[in-house]
This record gives sequence, C-alpha cells and structure tokens, in this order.
Amino acid sequence: MAQPQITGFEELAKQSVLYPQESLMAVRKDQNSLHIGLPREVSLQENRIALTPDAVGILVRNGHEVWVEKDAGKGANLSDHEYSEAGAKIVSSPKEVYQANVILKVEPLVEEEFGYVKAGTTLISALNLPALEKQYFEKLNELKITGIGYELIEDKVGGKPIIRAMGEIAGSTVLLIAAEYLSTPNGGRGVILGGITGVPPTKIVILGAGTVAEYATRAALSLGADVKVFDKHIYRLQRLKYSIGQNLYTSIIDSETLAEAIGRADVVIGTMRAENGLSPMVVTREMVSKLKPGSVIIDVSIDQGGSFETSRMTTHKNPIFKYSEVIHYCVPNIPSRVAHTASTALSNVFLPFLLQTGTIGGIEEMIYANRWFMKGVYCHKGTLTNSHIARSFNMRYKDLTLLLAARM
Repeated sequence: MAQPQITGFEELAKQSVLYPQESLMAVRKDQNSLHIGLPREVSLQENRIALTPDAVGILVRNGHEVWVEKDAGKGANLSDHEYSEAGAKIVSSPKEVYQANVILKVEPLVEEEFGYVKAGTTLISALNLPALEKQYFEKLNELKITGIGYELIEDKVGGKPIIRAMGEIAGSTVLLIAAEYLSTPNGGRGVILGGITGVPPTKIVILGAGTVAEYATRAALSLGADVKVFDKHIYRLQRLKYSIGQNLYTSIIDSETLAEAIGRADVVIGTMRAENGLSPMVVTREMVSKLKPGSVIIDVSIDQGGSFETSRMTTHKNPIFKYSEVIHYCVPNIPSRVAHTASTALSNVFLPFLLQTGTIGGIEEMIYANRWFMKGVYCHKGTLTNSHIARSFNMRYKDLTLLLAARM
C-alpha cells in the first residue's frame, strides 16, 4: 500500500497555527464606565433582583463592571454561574459588593446595609415612602448619597416605566390571589372566581383605573366576573374603557354607588396610587364591616399607605388577616410572588437607562441631560431634592434644577 504523502500540514496544525483559538470577547473600556453592584436582598421575602444575567452580559460588553453578591439572584431562579458566565464578578459578602459606585437594588436600604455603603454612592432602589422614617433620609444626607427612587422615575412622555411594569404583573397576579382566598380551605366564601352556567358571577370592585386595574379587569372579565371600576378622575375611567375595548361599569369614587357596590362585592381590589406621596384612603371601617363574611380585600397600594382604613402591611409568609370576618391581603411586593418574571421586567427598564448613563458620562450627567428624569431623584449628594419628602419629614429641601444649574 502506498504511504501517505507528508505535506507538513499536520505539523502546522499540531503547532496550533491553523486551529481556532479561544479568546476573551473584546470589552470596550472608557472613562464613563460604570461600576455597578447588585447586592442580595435582605428585606423580608424579597426575591427579585434588578438585572438578569443577559442584561449584565450586555453591560459588560459595553465596558461596564458588574459585581453580584453571592446568591443575589437565587430567589428569582438566577444562579451565580449564569451571572459569572455573563461577565459579572461574584463577591462573597455585602461589604464587597457595596464598594461599587452605583448600587442597584429592589428594596430600600435597611439598617445593616448602611454600614456597608460608602459615601458618595449612587443608590437606585424603591422608595416605599410610608415604610420609611426621617432617619433614613438623614443617613442618606450624611453619606452624601445620590438616591433615585425607581417608582418615581419618569420617561420622556411622563409615564413611569417601573410602576407600569410592576403594575402589569400585579394586576395579572391579583386575580390568582383572589381565587385562592375565596376558596373554602382558605376560609373564603367558597365561591368560584368568575361565572358558570346557572350561577351568578362573582362580583369584583376595583378601586383605581391605572395599570393594575387594567390587567386585573382583563383577567376578571375573561373569567366571566361582574366587574365595577371606580376612580377619582373621569379621564382615567375613559382611558380604561378604551383600553379594555368593551363596555364596562365605571363610576367616580365620590358617590353613594361605591358603598353600595362594596357591600355586594365578593372581592375588592385597591389599586389607588399616590399622587402626593401617599395613596388616598377611600374605604372606611364601616364600609368594610358591610362586606359578606369570607369576602376578600386585596390592597395593592399598601406600600404607599393603602386604600382601606383597615389595612396593615403583611408578608408573603403571613399574607392575610381578618377584620370583621373579611380576609385582607396586604402584601406590599406582590410581584415578588413571581420573582423571575418581575426581575426580567425590572431588567428591561434598567438596562437601557444604564447604557445611556454610561454613554452620557455618569449619573449626574444623565440627570442634567434629561430634565424629565429629575422627578426620580430624591436626594442628590446629600441634599434632599423631593419637596413632598421634605414636607412630610420637616426637612430642608432644595430644588434639583437649581443645584444642577449651579454646577455649570
């Protein structure tokens, strides 16, 4: 048999000249790169995280550095391995992750976290104003932190993208909660949520006509429930009817119709959002006492004070209590029940914002370049910039526009 001809190709291949070689992906670094920290949430039963591994990968490829505390994404079924593969640095302690210049988290800082955060940091988190005290803002001022309440952030057209995203999730989830607690094993009235042949449909009253109400209404109507929606403003009710695309019972809150509707309801859902820091309380104890035993109240706006006089905050571990034989569900972070979905929604909002911030040159430049963004800032380098917070706690306030104009 003829011997194979030796051409030298095999030897070249062995020397790895022609084999594909692994190399690290090019990462663009510049002076505007952000150093972002994602701490593990320590607030009670908060399972969300602000950025997914996919978002982290995009940030890293655009020259930003992301540190993730060990197990920060565990509650949302996002592993450290996924974050590491995306280019994040996994750190083992909160002390390490809080060395980042931009801290991105879901819940406000708690007492132990103030011991880790360094002076001059930019903090992006929820504000949850009714749950905070004056000392919280005093500590932010002492550390000269720039604080951004993500529920206050507005886009160019005046919308609130975080509130919208979490509202869609809460509205879709709230009907599942109502169905759960209407059932006999959970002490409810033992009625099905919706309607079947020959049986009167479940009566649902929704307070507010925003995003939560829209998605809750869609879900309720699809099940065949009898839905009535109340709001303070006619234009919101008109917008809701247009969005739903079908005839819907609506009424203003300031009427005798509300008390009558609540008295006949099986489920009452409060979705009234704050206009000046706290959500309006529109349902009195007397009105609650007229509900049928085993009826369900779900106060979605409890994180901003609540819409029911009988409401008080509960947790995912102990989500309900009864007042006058009426079941109250007052968990402030309903989207945390579906943490993976909620984390993805948060990430979809934060990623473009962070990319733009890096392009412009930093948080302060982002604030200055986008005047519509200013309402999301409540503390800038130790100066309180939100007038409502200042009035609520009798603290000094300075307009952010004047502060930023002074830097020119």
